[in-house]
Amino acid sequence: MPRYILLVGPPGAGKGTQAKRLCQALGLLHVSSGDLFREHLKNQTELGKLAQSHIDRGELVPDDVTIAMVRERLQQEDAAAGAILDGFPRTLAQAKALDGLLEELGGGVDAVVNIQVSMTALVRRLTGRWMCRQAGHIYHQEFNPPRKPGVCDIDGSELYRRSDDTEQTVAKRFQVYLEQTAPLIKHYRSKGVVIDVNGEQKIGAVTAAVLDVLPGDVSP
Repeated sequence: MPRYILLVGPPGAGKGTQAKRLCQALGLLHVSSGDLFREHLKNQTELGKLAQSHIDRGELVPDDVTIAMVRERLQQEDAAAGAILDGFPRTLAQAKALDGLLEELGGGVDAVVNIQVSMTALVRRLTGRWMCRQAGHIYHQEFNPPRKPGVCDIDGSELYRRSDDTEQTVAKRFQVYLEQTAPLIKHYRSKGVVIDVNGEQKIGAVTAAVLDVLPGDVSP
């Protein structure tokens, strides 16, 4: 039976970083809505262009666009054992759509990891964030700077700052999260699958805290 773990939290909470570490520990596929958006944009699809226009304004991507991308990805062969979903679902409508999709695939949501980070910490994190153009590798001018300024350590591509990583836009994104995304935590909490984690710890400590409390039957 496929297993699915969701990572939720405000923009900049560290969902992507934790997803990669947890996937390595549990042997599950990492499905990132952000990666899906970038892939569609790179391939010049209409879905990708539409998604990016909303991201640049600090808004959530419309449900039908996101759901279509996720459905396509989870139906691929390498997702047969399950996946860790990063950045999806973000709304109650998406959560209900995901519940139906996972049922079709023979699984369900095993755990929802709620990474909690304060607004102050988020602004500090996001306004100093840089990404590489080749593959989206993430750096931070204070916490994780590249060896050579402006150049990715891994693939040598140019680093850039996302247009929505400004203090004003971060505040707007956080408010959007509180209004539209936080309510879905209540939805999953009623199912008894939410795990609250302090996201302001060191990266390794956050990972260890999650692995320590995940249900024993999550590992494939």
